[in-house]
Amino acid sequence: MAALRVLFIGGTGIISSACARHAVAAGIDLTLVNRGNSSPRAVPEGVETLRADVRDPESLRTALGRRTFDAVVDFVAFTPEHVQADIDVFEGRTGQYVFIGSASAYQKPPARLPITESTPLRNPYWPYSRDKIACEDLLTRAYRERGFPVTVVRPSQTYDSVSVPLNFGWTDVARMRRGAPVVVHGDGTSLWTLTHHTDFARTFTGLLGHPQAIGDTFHITSDELLTWNQIYELMAAAAGAEPRLVHVPSEVIAAADPKVGEGLLGDRTHSVVFDNSKVKALVPEHGATVPFAVGARQIVEWHDAHPEHAVVDPALEALSDRLVAAARNTP
Repeated sequence: MAALRVLFIGGTGIISSACARHAVAAGIDLTLVNRGNSSPRAVPEGVETLRADVRDPESLRTALGRRTFDAVVDFVAFTPEHVQADIDVFEGRTGQYVFIGSASAYQKPPARLPITESTPLRNPYWPYSRDKIACEDLLTRAYRERGFPVTVVRPSQTYDSVSVPLNFGWTDVARMRRGAPVVVHGDGTSLWTLTHHTDFARTFTGLLGHPQAIGDTFHITSDELLTWNQIYELMAAAAGAEPRLVHVPSEVIAAADPKVGEGLLGDRTHSVVFDNSKVKALVPEHGATVPFAVGARQIVEWHDAHPEHAVVDPALEALSDRLVAAARNTP
């Protein structure tokens, strides 16, 4: 049986790097296309890499030549314009087009839990999520009207050793290590799901080339539920620190920094519980094997071994100090 021929647009990001490694391990004939790898995440051996400007359809067509694929996955499509360009290039030359959406597109706040793939899509707070919804709308029309073979995958927050899934990233870890307070949105008791990228990749790979995935949508998340207080406590423990958590309403954080606020009000503020039974029916291998207590240690160990990436953001430091001071002065 011939190996599945798969193209990844991207391939060195948090999610895509793990998917690339898992695809190669599964015997997939994998090709990547990107503008060059400046990521700390390495491309697996044996993977063909094509150089092209993925935002320039002619550059992409030139790099691809006459190649066809069993599946094409775009990890860097964020707007309807990006998706339309993909449709124009790949219609008729792939058996499956996988769009990486976002679980942040689900209704905010959710009317009921658990969240399933049929939960309405609506996010009035975050332009990123609204763009993802618009991409899905375009792809749905292409599938319904012309049979364009789309599969939509919606990750929730997925992390690896390089990424730090706290509100202010490594800046929060550095603050906890030196005993400074860190800001946690709300009262810290909302439920959240963090998915290790290797767990995501194992399930995701099972959807590639799967005929029952065509025309359908799946989210892929861990089943582990944590409060934000617990997430910060686990990161602090991994860093050998005692956390000093200061709780600040998400609306107050958003008023102080609207960009940070978009991701809070549009996603992290709300409790989420995901029902993964749909993807489990197609990919029995689904299952989270890396609890965040283990993932947190991996994050700290990697950053300690790569101090050039353990960067403290002065703007986030200043924002933390302002929010902490304001919280302490609030009656």
